[in-house]
Amino acid sequence: MTAAARTVVIRRHGGPEVLEIEDQPLGEPGPGEVRIRHHAIGLNFIDAYQRSGLYPMQLPTALGQEGAGVVEGVGEGVAHLSPGDRVAYGGGPPGAYAEARVMPAGAVVRLPDAISFEEAAAVMLKGLTVQFLFRRTTPIGPGDTVLFHAAAGGVGLLACQWARSEGLRLIATAGSEEKVALALEHGASEAFNYRATDIAREVRRRTGGRGVDVVMDGVGKDTFEASLDSLRPFGMMISFGNASGPVPPFDIMGLARRGSLKLTRPTLFAHIADPAVLQEMAADLFAKMESGAVKVRIDQRVPLDQVAEAHRAMESRATTGSTVLIP
Repeated sequence: MTAAARTVVIRRHGGPEVLEIEDQPLGEPGPGEVRIRHHAIGLNFIDAYQRSGLYPMQLPTALGQEGAGVVEGVGEGVAHLSPGDRVAYGGGPPGAYAEARVMPAGAVVRLPDAISFEEAAAVMLKGLTVQFLFRRTTPIGPGDTVLFHAAAGGVGLLACQWARSEGLRLIATAGSEEKVALALEHGASEAFNYRATDIAREVRRRTGGRGVDVVMDGVGKDTFEASLDSLRPFGMMISFGNASGPVPPFDIMGLARRGSLKLTRPTLFAHIADPAVLQEMAADLFAKMESGAVKVRIDQRVPLDQVAEAHRAMESRATTGSTVLIP
Protein backbone atom coordinates (compact mmCIF):
# COMPACT_ATOMS: atom_id res chain seq x y z
CA MET A 1 0.00 0.00 0.00
CA THR A 2 1.35 3.44 -0.97
CA ALA A 3 2.01 5.79 1.92
CA ALA A 4 -0.05 9.00 1.95
CA ALA A 5 0.32 12.40 3.59
CA ARG A 6 -2.25 15.03 4.51
CA THR A 7 -1.58 17.85 2.03
CA VAL A 8 -3.08 21.28 1.33
CA VAL A 9 -3.89 21.92 -2.36
CA ILE A 10 -5.70 24.56 -4.42
CA ARG A 11 -7.64 23.90 -7.62
CA ARG A 12 -8.47 27.54 -8.32
CA HIS A 13 -7.13 30.93 -7.27
CA GLY A 14 -9.07 32.91 -4.68
CA GLY A 15 -9.46 33.57 -0.97
CA PRO A 16 -8.64 31.22 1.92
CA GLU A 17 -11.76 29.22 1.09
CA VAL A 18 -9.96 27.63 -1.91
CA LEU A 19 -7.53 25.78 0.40
CA GLU A 20 -8.41 22.05 0.43
CA ILE A 21 -6.87 19.31 2.60
CA GLU A 22 -6.61 15.79 1.24
CA ASP A 23 -4.51 12.64 1.46
CA GLN A 24 -1.94 12.53 -1.33
CA PRO A 25 0.32 9.60 -2.27
CA LEU A 26 3.84 9.92 -0.88
CA GLY A 27 6.35 8.31 -3.23
CA GLU A 28 9.98 7.36 -2.77
CA PRO A 29 12.66 10.01 -3.44
CA GLY A 30 14.20 9.79 -6.90
CA PRO A 31 17.71 10.87 -7.96
CA GLY A 32 18.66 14.16 -6.30
CA GLU A 33 15.56 14.07 -4.07
CA VAL A 34 14.84 13.67 -0.37
CA ARG A 35 11.73 12.71 1.61
CA ILE A 36 11.02 14.79 4.73
CA ARG A 37 8.55 14.17 7.57
CA HIS A 38 7.55 17.66 8.72
CA HIS A 39 7.51 18.69 12.38
CA ALA A 40 6.65 22.35 11.64
CA ILE A 41 5.70 24.40 8.56
CA GLY A 42 6.18 28.11 7.90
CA LEU A 43 3.42 30.53 6.85
CA ASN A 44 4.38 33.42 4.55
CA PHE A 45 2.82 36.16 2.45
CA ILE A 46 4.09 34.48 -0.71
CA ASP A 47 1.70 31.59 0.07
CA ALA A 48 -1.22 34.03 -0.02
CA TYR A 49 0.09 35.65 -3.23
CA GLN A 50 0.23 32.22 -4.88
CA ARG A 51 -3.19 31.23 -3.53
CA SER A 52 -4.86 34.46 -4.68
CA GLY A 53 -3.33 34.45 -8.16
CA LEU A 54 -1.18 37.57 -7.66
CA TYR A 55 1.65 35.12 -8.42
CA PRO A 56 -0.20 32.80 -10.85
CA MET A 57 0.40 29.07 -10.43
CA GLN A 58 -0.23 26.11 -12.69
CA LEU A 59 -3.26 24.44 -11.07
CA PRO A 60 -3.93 22.26 -9.21
CA THR A 61 -0.95 22.83 -6.93
CA ALA A 62 0.22 22.23 -3.40
CA LEU A 63 1.19 25.32 -1.37
CA GLY A 64 3.88 26.27 1.14
CA GLN A 65 7.56 27.15 0.73
CA GLU A 66 9.06 26.48 4.14
CA GLY A 67 9.34 23.60 6.57
CA ALA A 68 11.48 21.66 9.00
CA GLY A 69 11.57 18.02 9.98
CA VAL A 70 13.47 14.75 9.69
CA VAL A 71 14.81 13.03 6.57
CA GLU A 72 13.03 9.72 5.94
CA GLY A 73 14.83 8.77 2.75
CA VAL A 74 17.32 10.05 0.18
CA GLY A 75 17.56 9.37 -3.52
CA GLU A 76 20.57 8.52 -5.62
CA GLY A 77 23.31 11.15 -5.78
CA VAL A 78 22.38 12.99 -2.57
CA ALA A 79 25.62 13.37 -0.57
CA HIS A 80 24.90 16.08 2.02
CA LEU A 81 21.88 14.45 3.71
CA SER A 82 21.15 11.08 5.34
CA PRO A 83 18.06 9.43 6.85
CA GLY A 84 17.50 10.70 10.39
CA ASP A 85 19.04 14.15 9.75
CA ARG A 86 17.24 17.17 11.18
CA VAL A 87 16.68 19.52 8.22
CA ALA A 88 14.96 22.70 7.09
CA TYR A 89 14.25 24.53 3.85
CA GLY A 90 12.82 27.79 2.57
CA GLY A 91 12.32 27.53 -1.16
CA GLY A 92 12.11 24.85 -3.80
CA PRO A 93 8.78 23.85 -5.35
CA PRO A 94 5.65 24.59 -3.28
CA GLY A 95 4.35 21.74 -1.14
CA ALA A 96 5.36 22.43 2.47
CA TYR A 97 1.74 22.45 3.69
CA ALA A 98 1.84 18.70 4.23
CA GLU A 99 2.63 16.04 6.83
CA ALA A 100 5.47 14.82 4.61
CA ARG A 101 6.81 15.40 1.11
CA VAL A 102 9.43 14.51 -1.49
CA MET A 103 11.47 17.46 -2.81
CA PRO A 104 14.81 18.41 -4.42
CA ALA A 105 17.63 17.83 -1.94
CA GLY A 106 19.53 20.91 -3.18
CA ALA A 107 16.91 23.14 -1.50
CA VAL A 108 17.41 21.48 1.91
CA VAL A 109 19.97 22.28 4.62
CA ARG A 110 20.94 20.43 7.79
CA LEU A 111 19.66 22.01 10.98
CA PRO A 112 21.98 22.63 13.96
CA ASP A 113 20.85 20.88 17.16
CA ALA A 114 20.55 24.24 18.94
CA ILE A 115 17.71 25.36 16.62
CA SER A 116 14.25 23.82 17.06
CA PHE A 117 12.00 22.63 14.24
CA GLU A 118 9.49 25.41 14.98
CA GLU A 119 12.23 28.07 14.97
CA ALA A 120 13.56 26.74 11.67
CA ALA A 121 10.12 26.57 10.04
CA ALA A 122 9.47 30.14 11.17
CA VAL A 123 12.83 31.53 10.07
CA MET A 124 14.05 29.99 6.82
CA LEU A 125 12.24 32.13 4.24
CA LYS A 126 12.13 35.24 6.40
CA GLY A 127 15.66 34.85 7.76
CA LEU A 128 17.22 34.11 4.37
CA THR A 129 15.32 37.15 3.04
CA VAL A 130 16.87 39.32 5.77
CA GLN A 131 20.27 37.79 4.99
CA PHE A 132 20.13 38.76 1.32
CA LEU A 133 18.69 42.21 2.12
CA PHE A 134 21.58 43.09 4.42
CA ARG A 135 24.40 41.03 2.86
CA ARG A 136 23.79 40.48 -0.86
CA THR A 137 21.80 43.41 -2.31
CA THR A 138 23.79 46.62 -1.73
CA PRO A 139 26.80 47.42 0.49
CA ILE A 140 25.56 48.31 4.01
CA GLY A 141 27.90 48.91 6.91
CA PRO A 142 28.08 50.31 10.46
CA GLY A 143 26.76 53.87 10.61
CA ASP A 144 24.45 53.47 7.62
CA THR A 145 20.75 54.26 8.11
CA VAL A 146 18.05 51.87 6.88
CA LEU A 147 14.28 52.52 6.74
CA PHE A 148 12.30 49.29 7.21
CA HIS A 149 8.51 49.14 6.79
CA ALA A 150 6.14 46.77 8.63
CA ALA A 151 8.92 46.10 11.10
CA ALA A 152 6.74 44.18 13.59
CA GLY A 153 6.06 41.33 11.16
CA GLY A 154 8.05 38.12 10.85
CA VAL A 155 10.68 39.54 8.48
CA GLY A 156 10.70 42.92 10.23
CA LEU A 157 11.48 41.65 13.73
CA LEU A 158 14.38 39.61 12.34
CA ALA A 159 15.61 42.67 10.41
CA CYS A 160 15.56 44.83 13.55
CA GLN A 161 17.75 42.32 15.38
CA TRP A 162 20.08 41.80 12.41
CA ALA A 163 20.60 45.57 12.03
CA ARG A 164 21.38 45.96 15.73
CA SER A 165 23.93 43.13 15.57
CA GLU A 166 25.65 44.86 12.62
CA GLY A 167 25.81 48.34 14.14
CA LEU A 168 23.27 49.83 11.73
CA ARG A 169 20.73 52.55 12.46
CA LEU A 170 17.35 51.06 11.57
CA ILE A 171 14.31 53.36 11.48
CA ALA A 172 11.23 51.16 11.69
CA THR A 173 7.66 51.86 10.68
CA ALA A 174 4.68 49.87 11.98
CA GLY A 175 0.90 50.18 11.91
CA SER A 176 0.09 50.64 15.60
CA GLU A 177 1.72 51.89 18.80
CA GLU A 178 1.89 48.29 20.06
CA LYS A 179 3.77 47.24 16.93
CA VAL A 180 6.08 50.27 17.21
CA ALA A 181 6.98 49.10 20.73
CA LEU A 182 7.60 45.58 19.45
CA ALA A 183 10.05 46.83 16.78
CA LEU A 184 11.96 48.86 19.38
CA GLU A 185 12.05 45.89 21.73
CA HIS A 186 13.66 43.81 18.96
CA GLY A 187 16.45 46.25 18.16
CA ALA A 188 15.12 49.05 15.95
CA SER A 189 17.08 52.24 16.67
CA GLU A 190 13.84 54.22 16.45
CA ALA A 191 10.32 53.59 15.21
CA PHE A 192 7.07 55.39 14.40
CA ASN A 193 3.47 54.64 13.44
CA TYR A 194 3.19 55.15 9.69
CA ARG A 195 -0.60 55.45 9.93
CA ALA A 196 -0.31 58.50 12.19
CA THR A 197 2.26 60.54 10.28
CA ASP A 198 3.67 61.40 6.84
CA ILE A 199 6.42 58.80 6.37
CA ALA A 200 8.83 60.79 4.22
CA ARG A 201 8.45 63.98 6.28
CA GLU A 202 9.09 62.07 9.50
CA VAL A 203 12.15 60.31 8.03
CA ARG A 204 13.56 63.66 6.84
CA ARG A 205 12.99 65.10 10.31
CA ARG A 206 14.81 62.19 11.94
CA THR A 207 17.76 62.37 9.52
CA GLY A 208 18.27 66.14 9.59
CA GLY A 209 16.78 66.49 6.11
CA ARG A 210 19.27 64.08 4.51
CA GLY A 211 17.19 60.96 4.04
CA VAL A 212 18.23 57.34 4.58
CA ASP A 213 20.86 55.31 2.74
CA VAL A 214 18.61 52.30 2.07
CA VAL A 215 14.87 51.58 2.20
CA MET A 216 13.69 47.98 2.59
CA ASP A 217 10.03 47.92 1.55
CA GLY A 218 8.00 44.71 1.70
CA VAL A 219 4.66 46.55 1.82
CA GLY A 220 4.46 47.59 -1.83
CA LYS A 221 1.68 49.81 -3.20
CA ASP A 222 0.87 51.76 -0.01
CA THR A 223 4.45 52.84 0.82
CA PHE A 224 6.31 52.88 -2.52
CA GLU A 225 6.26 56.63 -3.22
CA ALA A 226 6.96 57.52 0.44
CA SER A 227 9.90 55.12 0.38
CA LEU A 228 11.46 56.86 -2.62
CA ASP A 229 10.84 60.25 -0.99
CA SER A 230 12.70 59.06 2.13
CA LEU A 231 16.00 58.33 0.36
CA ARG A 232 19.12 60.48 0.18
CA PRO A 233 20.55 61.18 -3.30
CA PHE A 234 22.09 58.00 -4.76
CA GLY A 235 20.22 55.96 -2.12
CA MET A 236 19.01 52.41 -2.73
CA MET A 237 15.35 51.39 -2.73
CA ILE A 238 14.86 47.64 -2.20
CA SER A 239 11.26 46.68 -3.00
CA PHE A 240 10.98 43.07 -1.87
CA GLY A 241 7.26 42.42 -1.25
CA ASN A 242 3.66 43.41 -1.94
CA ALA A 243 1.77 43.03 1.36
CA SER A 244 -0.55 45.93 0.43
CA GLY A 245 -0.75 44.98 -3.26
CA PRO A 246 1.55 45.26 -6.28
CA VAL A 247 3.27 48.57 -7.06
CA PRO A 248 1.56 50.23 -10.05
CA PRO A 249 3.50 51.15 -13.21
CA PHE A 250 6.15 53.72 -12.36
CA ASP A 251 7.81 56.55 -14.31
CA ILE A 252 11.54 55.80 -14.12
CA MET A 253 12.33 59.53 -14.40
CA GLY A 254 11.09 59.78 -10.81
CA LEU A 255 14.39 58.22 -9.77
CA ALA A 256 16.32 60.98 -11.53
CA ARG A 257 14.21 63.77 -10.04
CA ARG A 258 14.82 62.47 -6.51
CA GLY A 259 18.60 62.47 -6.87
CA SER A 260 19.74 59.55 -9.05
CA LEU A 261 18.19 56.87 -6.87
CA LYS A 262 18.75 53.16 -7.36
CA LEU A 263 15.80 50.73 -7.36
CA THR A 264 15.85 46.93 -7.26
CA ARG A 265 13.15 44.27 -6.97
CA PRO A 266 14.99 41.13 -5.77
CA THR A 267 13.58 37.74 -4.84
CA LEU A 268 15.04 35.20 -2.46
CA PHE A 269 14.59 32.45 -5.02
CA ALA A 270 17.13 33.97 -7.41
CA HIS A 271 19.72 33.90 -4.61
CA ILE A 272 19.06 30.34 -3.42
CA ALA A 273 18.76 28.81 -6.90
CA ASP A 274 22.44 27.83 -6.46
CA PRO A 275 22.56 25.16 -3.70
CA ALA A 276 26.07 26.23 -2.68
CA VAL A 277 24.90 29.82 -2.16
CA LEU A 278 21.92 28.54 -0.15
CA GLN A 279 24.25 26.60 2.16
CA GLU A 280 26.40 29.74 2.73
CA MET A 281 23.37 31.94 3.43
CA ALA A 282 21.84 29.39 5.82
CA ALA A 283 25.16 29.01 7.69
CA ASP A 284 25.29 32.82 8.15
CA LEU A 285 21.68 32.88 9.40
CA PHE A 286 22.17 29.93 11.77
CA ALA A 287 25.33 31.54 13.19
CA LYS A 288 23.33 34.69 14.00
CA MET A 289 20.73 32.54 15.75
CA GLU A 290 23.20 30.36 17.67
CA SER A 291 25.02 33.48 18.94
CA GLY A 292 21.73 34.85 20.26
CA ALA A 293 21.95 37.95 18.03
CA VAL A 294 18.76 36.91 16.22
CA LYS A 295 15.86 35.21 18.00
CA VAL A 296 12.70 34.03 16.27
CA ARG A 297 9.42 35.22 17.71
CA ILE A 298 6.59 32.72 17.09
CA ASP A 299 3.30 34.25 18.15
CA GLN A 300 0.88 31.91 16.37
CA ARG A 301 0.91 28.09 16.29
CA VAL A 302 -1.95 26.74 14.18
CA PRO A 303 -2.89 23.12 13.35
CA LEU A 304 -2.45 22.36 9.65
CA ASP A 305 -6.19 21.61 9.42
CA GLN A 306 -6.87 25.29 10.29
CA VAL A 307 -4.69 26.68 7.49
CA ALA A 308 -7.54 28.81 6.06
CA GLU A 309 -7.96 30.63 9.40
CA ALA A 310 -4.20 31.19 9.52
CA HIS A 311 -4.31 32.82 6.06
CA ARG A 312 -7.18 35.09 7.09
CA ALA A 313 -5.33 36.26 10.20
CA MET A 314 -2.12 36.95 8.25
CA GLU A 315 -3.85 38.91 5.48
CA SER A 316 -5.87 41.02 7.92
CA ARG A 317 -2.61 42.09 9.68
CA ALA A 318 -3.92 40.47 12.88
CA THR A 319 -0.64 38.65 13.54
CA THR A 320 2.73 39.64 14.99
CA GLY A 321 6.01 37.80 14.61
CA SER A 322 5.83 34.48 12.83
CA THR A 323 3.13 31.83 12.40
CA VAL A 324 3.88 28.11 12.16
CA LEU A 325 1.55 25.35 11.07
CA ILE A 326 1.77 22.10 13.04
CA PRO A 327 1.05 18.93 11.02
